[in-house]
Amino acid sequence: MEFRLAEAFELEEIKAMFSDLVMVMKQNGVDIWDEVYPVEFFKDDIAARRLYILKDSAGIACAFVLCGHNQGEDEVDWDDPGAKALYIDRLGVAPERSRQGIGGLALEKAKEEAAAQGCVYLRLFVVDINEPAIRLYEKSGFKRADGIYQEIIDQDLTLNEYGYEIKI
Repeated sequence: MEFRLAEAFELEEIKAMFSDLVMVMKQNGVDIWDEVYPVEFFKDDIAARRLYILKDSAGIACAFVLCGHNQGEDEVDWDDPGAKALYIDRLGVAPERSRQGIGGLALEKAKEEAAAQGCVYLRLFVVDINEPAIRLYEKSGFKRADGIYQEIIDQDLTLNEYGYEIKI
């Protein structure tokens, strides 16, 4: 499986994969993404060279963002808050590729990329109701930090997010 930065010509394929994923997540009671988030952010992610993909002959199996900061980073108690870290964000696996080890492979590739960039930790936030993602992160060795980041989306919606990290 090829791991690399996404390119602009792949934007529509990435958006289509995430649209399918959003539909499956909603069917499974994980109603945290929609037709705007995360798909409308991918064009900027590609331009900023932070959107990575896993791709094989069947197409894009997974995509995720690696960035140097997260707006919730000061809201939880990391093991070493001053250590250099990358944050994984907007991780999505094509629904037809779920339960094939793609998510775990993506996390391994993200750790390798973070290490190559001189980071000590790979961190992420996950919404408390996203139990499949939480199971993946814990199975992959991520440890939950103390505290909860409350991301206020609008006056009617606040997402409670757990911080997870793994030392590289």
